[in-house]
Amino acid sequence: MSERQGSGAAGGNTKSSGTQDASKKDVPEEVPEDFDIDMDAPETEKAAVAIQSQFRKFQKKKTDEK
Repeated sequence: MSERQGSGAAGGNTKSSGTQDASKKDVPEEVPEDFDIDMDAPETEKAAVAIQSQFRKFQKKKTDEK
């Protein structure tokens, strides 16, 4: 988990004001070719469990409000 994908100025992405096409607004300029994530690492599994747990809580809260 030593590599992280940055965003904005820290990641090297820059946006020019008002010159981009509206249809390309959400498309990143550079798409990484591969991700170097060790799927067998215990840290990866812990992170996945934490993310899934928070998402399930979000879904439950969302359905309880209806």
